[in-house]
Amino acid sequence: MNGFLMIRAASVASTALLLLALPAAAQTKPERVVETFEVGPGVYVRALTVEEKSNTLWVGTSGGVNEIDLTTGQRRRTFTRTEGLASEYVFAVGIDSLGYKWFGTNAGGASRYRDGKWKTYFPMHGLADYWIYSFVNDQAGNLWIGTWAGASYFDVKTGKFRNYKKELINEWVYGLAIDAQGRVWFGTEGGVSMFDGKNWRAWTHKEGLGAQNVDNLSPSTNTGLGTRSRHDLSVTGQGAPTYNPNYTFAMLAAPDGTVWAGTWGGGASQFDGKSWRNVTTREGLAGNIVYAIARDRKGALWFGTSNGVSRYDGKSFTNITAKDGLLDSHVYALAVAPNGDVWAGTKRGVARIGAR
Repeated sequence: MNGFLMIRAASVASTALLLLALPAAAQTKPERVVETFEVGPGVYVRALTVEEKSNTLWVGTSGGVNEIDLTTGQRRRTFTRTEGLASEYVFAVGIDSLGYKWFGTNAGGASRYRDGKWKTYFPMHGLADYWIYSFVNDQAGNLWIGTWAGASYFDVKTGKFRNYKKELINEWVYGLAIDAQGRVWFGTEGGVSMFDGKNWRAWTHKEGLGAQNVDNLSPSTNTGLGTRSRHDLSVTGQGAPTYNPNYTFAMLAAPDGTVWAGTWGGGASQFDGKSWRNVTTREGLAGNIVYAIARDRKGALWFGTSNGVSRYDGKSFTNITAKDGLLDSHVYALAVAPNGDVWAGTKRGVARIGAR
């Protein structure tokens, strides 16, 4: 794998449209692509996670993991199978309350790392599946893990797993979020589920999740919904975008109590506790396939889409695309650094987005 190499800076183009109010502090001058870093011509960046304590950016790729010093911008280390990863295709990076780094892999389980020591968890250890796509810490410091066979809950003190599958609307879990009430939100291939510690609820396109197919895209058949068939994550059919609004890639719980979901072809969906409201390209979103959602320190929302990055500041959208400096149009991962920079992961590498 190539190391992080700065290759260029770029400017930003923008488009504006009124939606929902965010804090006034979020309304600042538009950011731009400040610099980009390559990880390899055929390598995908699928996960970005910031560890604030050490000012580190963990970059999960299809060829291993890079540990980046955010102070210097230099790569400290690269982890592959040689260093201890069970599989080099990493889809998720989590950090638990004890400081362990968790790397969710494609068919290799979850590899845990701290202080030079590794441990990999498979279903034989209690993990729900070998395919891992997300992590989130709950308020007690324990870890939820999204897999292709349900969700696993890992108690960091006991080291034991508890798995949930039949309770979910669909067992293929991609996005995870925990709201201020401690409720867990699951983005799956068949809709969104929520667990409040006692009861489960679920929502699908029938309940308002995902916008209507306004562009008349072909329905996607690339899914394991209702099966145990493994499949890739292509969102196109013969090169053209497809549509599957129940398929939820990302979840975010906002401080105002609303919950956001990133869907396949149905744009970004916001749940206010009663109903869903959908945002698409017609409202200013860069693309209707939403892979990632993040919130910056000023309250602005960021969406990683099939056509670049969108930033919503409370009044307007600012869209940053490959024409503005991104290495690729499909943005699979987002992370916010302590200094306010937003990092975006695509095929070939990452981009640092800031106002400087």
